[in-house]
Amino acid sequence: MTVVWVDASAGASGDMLLGALHGAGVPLQVLRAAVDAVAPEPVGLSAEPVSRNGFAALHVRVTTAESHHHRTWRDVRDLLAVAPLAEPVRDLAQRAFELLARAEATAHGTDPLDVHFHEVGALDAIADVVGAAAGFVHLDAEQVVVSPVAVGSGSVRGAHGRLPVPPPAVAELLRGVPSYAGPPGAPETELCTPTGAAVLVTVATGWGGQPPMTTSAIGVGAGSRDPEGHANVLRLFAGTAPAAATGATDGPERLLVLETNVDDLDPRLWPTVLARLLDAGALDAWLTPVLMKKGRPAHTLSALVRSGTAAAAREVLWRETSAIGVREVAVARHALGRELVEVTVDGEPVAVKLSRHDGVVVTAQPEWDDVERAAVALGRPARDVLAEAGAAARAHLGGDR
Repeated sequence: MTVVWVDASAGASGDMLLGALHGAGVPLQVLRAAVDAVAPEPVGLSAEPVSRNGFAALHVRVTTAESHHHRTWRDVRDLLAVAPLAEPVRDLAQRAFELLARAEATAHGTDPLDVHFHEVGALDAIADVVGAAAGFVHLDAEQVVVSPVAVGSGSVRGAHGRLPVPPPAVAELLRGVPSYAGPPGAPETELCTPTGAAVLVTVATGWGGQPPMTTSAIGVGAGSRDPEGHANVLRLFAGTAPAAATGATDGPERLLVLETNVDDLDPRLWPTVLARLLDAGALDAWLTPVLMKKGRPAHTLSALVRSGTAAAAREVLWRETSAIGVREVAVARHALGRELVEVTVDGEPVAVKLSRHDGVVVTAQPEWDDVERAAVALGRPARDVLAEAGAAARAHLGGDR
């Protein structure tokens, strides 16, 4: 399982994210291609090695022509809708921009569709958000954990005059997630920008310290400023989770539930639909009988997904069912870590899934496919094999349970 940990303990911005993604192995051309597909005017991306308070880092510079066109979220949404982007990139960028627009609208009491991207500038925002979306999709991470975010302190001047730090939009975006003023020595200024916050909230599946992982790449992205006594960088660690830690989270994992009501599908197709959703990366998929308008019996099809697999799951719904609309609900999940051990029943191997809480095994459940295969091979009832595999697992654990 691919894992990414984002260290935003010194702040976050679009250029810092782009630099960290590039440093962690995302080719600059991947970022450029995504930005070029959306931007209505030329936008340049270039990377240069820099030093920030002794940290070697990459600064990805976004260059645009002079433009006074303050595009709205409605304008940007239309650009994203027709751009030749991979669907996961489009989906992630749309959700980040929508979060940004809703936060700005809440802060200023306007309609999200009419929000003008003043401070970030429409072209800069497209480069930051779409480029970061392409970078995270390229890493193909199933788990993205983000540290508490440094937001800064003091005040900053914006299009609406001088604003307290964190600015209203950043405060709204980070509502419900860990944040703080910043480490000792941090300057009294803005450390987290609205685009940086929007991207982090969109990609994060959990919040906290570095999760158990074997790190294979580290990217260090630099901000444009180099204040004395503060390393203005964001670090990104990419790697794999050890088998014993798969599924474990330090805090609630942010997921999505996709739902649709269907009343006209041949019921023999449902097992295939559920299997396709799981193959597309859904963590779980299920059916709930419901009664719709005019007394029609129907099913609610639900799928629990991470943000990176939402687009693939929706594609299954469009292709495999008669659904013409899908609801999307953000949820938080607490999950125990799980690991597999192998026991034998009359010489036949059976995998047993263990889950631990505070280091103590709380469940030991034999894998049903192995139980069924062993029962056929041994010519014994499956319920007997299931019971013996569970007993063997408990014996294997000894005092661990």
